[in-house]
Amino acid sequence: MWMILALLAIVCGSLAFHVLSPWWTTSLASNWRQMDETLTITLVITGIFFVVINLFVVYCLLRFRHRAGHQAAYQPENKRLERWLIAVTSLGIAALLTPGLAVYASYLRPPPDAMVLEVVGQQWQWRFRFVGAAKKLGASDVRFVSGTNPLGLDPGDPAALANIVITGNEVHLPLNRPVKVLARSNDVLHDFFVPPMRARMNIVPGQVSSFWFTPTVAGRYEAMCAQLCGIGHPRMHGTVVVEDEAAFKAWLAAQPTFAATLAPAAAAVPAVAGDLVAQGRALAQSKGCAGCHSVDGSAGVGPTWMGLFGKTETFSDGSKVVMNPAELKRQILDPTSRVVKGFQPIMPKLDVKDDELDALVAYIQSVH
Repeated sequence: MWMILALLAIVCGSLAFHVLSPWWTTSLASNWRQMDETLTITLVITGIFFVVINLFVVYCLLRFRHRAGHQAAYQPENKRLERWLIAVTSLGIAALLTPGLAVYASYLRPPPDAMVLEVVGQQWQWRFRFVGAAKKLGASDVRFVSGTNPLGLDPGDPAALANIVITGNEVHLPLNRPVKVLARSNDVLHDFFVPPMRARMNIVPGQVSSFWFTPTVAGRYEAMCAQLCGIGHPRMHGTVVVEDEAAFKAWLAAQPTFAATLAPAAAAVPAVAGDLVAQGRALAQSKGCAGCHSVDGSAGVGPTWMGLFGKTETFSDGSKVVMNPAELKRQILDPTSRVVKGFQPIMPKLDVKDDELDALVAYIQSVH
């Protein structure tokens, strides 16, 4: 009898937990209400099977319980029961798969007038590209990836030179306008996910993934990587800002083209300290430093930059060094030569120029 009571308690408790649970999907901010409806269908169907199967077990425990003078009959086959089980489970599986397949097919067919946005994932940073004046995305290849060309665009392609590139983790999108997302990876498996949009897609190295959505509610939304992509995966966040068309066009006009990012900086006047800090902050975002090093003292993949300048660090070989400008530059240029105790030697070598190195050090020095 205790088993019957336990099963009934599990069924009733599970249903009550679902009804009273505070954990629900985030507010919808796109056109993909079908995603929520498909999730509801899945929950209802699996919930029905869960309740029916457990109640059937309760019935069997009551109906076929051991009683004096009764003995169970051995029945090796019951073709009628097998036919019923095949039919019912087939209908259940079809009911689960059909809505999802229909929605997924629509998810991959964007409207002809959809705006194109390219998303590029790299440990542990998001970067973006718009077509710009070229009206199409230019060619790209991992062979072209470098510190000055993190998206790997072809510098010999006129269309790529006219594309607008966003090397930070924040991208803006216009309200109520369809967006076709083309996603690719420079290193490992990633997944671009914006929960309120119900928009996500695996990004497999060597191929371009595609999906589309229409933002319907203005605001700032978190984008994240939904595939374990390495030790810095939890910090691979970005921001999608949805705003009206005029604000979006103004923001887009202020972003550089790929050609502009390749142009050498004008050596007009020496940068003042404030300029160096601002440049270092931008470099920390564009080169992915912010994905591993926090500036608020919180734990990360690498040592926090808060209070790092002037601090005496202990390295894995037992040595201790004061983090002065020379040591910071050495750590940036050759990060695996000596690793801070408690951290892994996973930081890649950065392709940075002397002025960029000075800017990064100035920014680290300012974080206290």
